[in-house]
Amino acid sequence: MSIESTIPLLFRERVRCYPDVVAQAWKDSSGSFVRRSYRELYGDVLDMAEALRGLGVKRGDLVGLISDNRREWLIADLAVLALGAADVPRGCDSMEKEIAFILSTTECRIAFAENRSQLHKILALRSEMPLLSRIILFAEPAIADAEAAREAGIELLSFHAVLAQGSVARNGAVDELEAIMKAVKSEDVATVIFTSGTTGEPKGVMLTHGNYTWQLERIPQVLHVEPGDMWITVLPVWHSFERLMQYIILERGSGMAYSKPVASIMLPDIAAIKPQIIPGVPRLWEALAAGILRTVRKEGGAKKALFLFFVAVGRRWCSARDLVFGRVVRFTPRIRLFDTLLGLLPWLLLSPLRALGDVLVFRKVRARLGGRVRICISGGGALQNEVDSFYQAIGLNMLEGYGITETAPLLSFRDQWKPRPGCVGKIFAETECRIVDAEELERVVEEANGGAWRAPYELGPGKNGVILVRGGQVMKGYYKRPDLTSRVIDAGGWFNTGDLGMLSYDGEIKITGRAKDTIVLRGGENVEPAPIERAIKGFPLVESVVVLGQDCKYLAALIVPAKDALLAWAQENDIPCEDYESLLENPAVVQLFRSEIDARVNRQTGFRPFEYIFRFSFLGDSFQVGKELSGKQEMMRHRILELYREEILLLFAE
Repeated sequence: MSIESTIPLLFRERVRCYPDVVAQAWKDSSGSFVRRSYRELYGDVLDMAEALRGLGVKRGDLVGLISDNRREWLIADLAVLALGAADVPRGCDSMEKEIAFILSTTECRIAFAENRSQLHKILALRSEMPLLSRIILFAEPAIADAEAAREAGIELLSFHAVLAQGSVARNGAVDELEAIMKAVKSEDVATVIFTSGTTGEPKGVMLTHGNYTWQLERIPQVLHVEPGDMWITVLPVWHSFERLMQYIILERGSGMAYSKPVASIMLPDIAAIKPQIIPGVPRLWEALAAGILRTVRKEGGAKKALFLFFVAVGRRWCSARDLVFGRVVRFTPRIRLFDTLLGLLPWLLLSPLRALGDVLVFRKVRARLGGRVRICISGGGALQNEVDSFYQAIGLNMLEGYGITETAPLLSFRDQWKPRPGCVGKIFAETECRIVDAEELERVVEEANGGAWRAPYELGPGKNGVILVRGGQVMKGYYKRPDLTSRVIDAGGWFNTGDLGMLSYDGEIKITGRAKDTIVLRGGENVEPAPIERAIKGFPLVESVVVLGQDCKYLAALIVPAKDALLAWAQENDIPCEDYESLLENPAVVQLFRSEIDARVNRQTGFRPFEYIFRFSFLGDSFQVGKELSGKQEMMRHRILELYREEILLLFAE
């Protein structure tokens, strides 16, 4: 089946192929799932598109979309794209200043908002968004909300009322709207996704229809989805990963059921829907695994012993199977035949035990996930090996992908038919990839000074370096920031991901860290460490601070105290000090820094809960040029990660 050149045309074609297949399922006020077909969803999209056209939305416009994942989000998204406009999405956890910056920078005249909370965030900084004139609320607006909006010079509209108005205006006719759809081009911008952060000036990533359809054409090579398959969707859809998942669902003619990433809600929903595919972030998979193990431990006795025994058997059986069938990632030269011979006997011997464990234990576990799950997908951060192997052991095919917002987002994906744990799959066909030395690349970019880069020396398999890519999924650029675009995309189209990784001898990729500053937590949250570091450095007793947490549950920090200032404080407060090292371990000093960090990094100071510092530790020596600092006195984060590996491991020890 061919892929259309734009998202609206692709969706229209799938409606023609699968008109009666369930596209969306959501719970009504009674808690029962309501299902809507592709034909019905298409009608809603056309109605909303007609209504937006009546409100003046046209090709090239930008429309705000401030909401978490829900069925109305997809209708609004597809309607905006059908008119050749682009949406500017953001989640409900966004701060007032973030929303104001995004909507003002993109000059949005119309914005969708999920509920009254998001409405009042916008109204709080109304003066910073002078062009914004209408807000369409997904939740039914209260009279007081409409009055508050009117006083701010904004017309507040109900989503469902607008949808009804569009239905009347369209009156069943689709020809004119479909003609508008056909005029949309592959190279047209579909969305501007602003990167997270509390700097006040996040970057707007411009992704085109072609960026998405290019990936949708290649996904079936590694992921098999049947028309009519049901997915559970729980992740924030404004994030690039979940958004692509929903486009995959539409392209495959399958359906999505909306739930929440909370076990008490999600597990009953899964039992009701019985999905074939469940996408999630590492933290979700960790939480589900921990919940299963917690339940088993509560039962205790023979059930606990039996479960843990068969999990151990399952892990060993999977390891042996991977050897036999060539599923071992090769970062050093190795002969597949030797692997097969090494794994064959354990695989054969453990197979009966593994089959018994499946009958006695694992089928019951999978039944809690609906009993029909074929594929589990993890994205938005690195999945721990232990968690990965747990799901493989209990008979669930865990697939992991890699990418970033600027690549819409996928660059690689584990092959469903031959997954290899320990990597994130092969770089997609027709996507070029280079691994280059981080320090050499920095010199190359500085030498170019906004011009074309010279090609850095390409590292071979098993060598760690910065990942450069070139392909159809790479963004058009940063919105209104050609200067920033030229820093990451050279004249030849090579994009610097900012990630560190290595290629295997078979072309798979393993992510080893980040060369750029942005931290991605296990839950998929993007964190810019610089604002947090600046806030902590505002404390006079701090000389240097490094915020850490890539692929972890929480943020932590390495702190270099201002030695002389700290010694003076200790003397003034009669703190015993035999030597500087013992002073850093003094509970009074630890509590002082704890209190100052908490006072400077909190919601009142503009930070979100996942940006709080959970743990910290002290370093006794100042950072030095050539060691932790570059010649420009900038922190070399990749160096710090290497130099203080043991200290960092302790910060994240559970």
